[in-house]
Amino acid sequence: MALKEKLLANEEILFESKKHWISPVRDSIVPVLLIIGAYVLGILRGDGQGPLSFIGDIIGWIQIGLVVVGAAMIIYNIIAWRSATFAVSDLRVLREEGLISKRSSATLLPSITDVKTKIPFLGSSLGYGDLEILTQGGEKGIDRFSSITQPEEFRDKVLNQKVAGTAQAPAQAAAPTPAAPSAAPETQTSAAPGADDMTTLTRLAELRDSGVISAEEYEAKKAEILSRI
Repeated sequence: MALKEKLLANEEILFESKKHWISPVRDSIVPVLLIIGAYVLGILRGDGQGPLSFIGDIIGWIQIGLVVVGAAMIIYNIIAWRSATFAVSDLRVLREEGLISKRSSATLLPSITDVKTKIPFLGSSLGYGDLEILTQGGEKGIDRFSSITQPEEFRDKVLNQKVAGTAQAPAQAAAPTPAAPSAAPETQTSAAPGADDMTTLTRLAELRDSGVISAEEYEAKKAEILSRI
């Protein structure tokens, strides 16, 4: 599966690296030895004639087995080399490699504590090296990328992106939040004279004139209404 298919929403790949061609060479030492072993057995076998010719037949089958296994391992290493990919996004460090033994990881940048590179003698001239991603999980959280291209550039991109993310978080937290527009105090609304107050005063005057309320009650209600204006 391509790394781009595993990205989160709005996640962007910033730097990508591959396995160096030295990787299948390093991984194919054992299968090459198997093939050499098959050749040595062929020399020891001789022409396979004589009363113990069945032993020669057994050795012949062992030779075939060693060659088949060795060749299959070399082909697998080549395919694994071509399909492996590593990337740094604005959120994570991603790794996808392996066919039968699948190795896939996605490490969040804030959880990374350090990145170490190990570049052998030939790596300096050929452009490859090993990388270790150290996380807060300690020894169990170490993610190792072996024989990748541009290991130092990969390391610097991870650290730079982590520092940028760490600096951005406090800045966002310190940014002032826009204040919500404050509602006008009720006293300001109620302070302005309105038609309701005038209607109430008129109605009270009518009740006073008709004798429903006394003049004292009218004056008390009138003073209460006027105090709000």
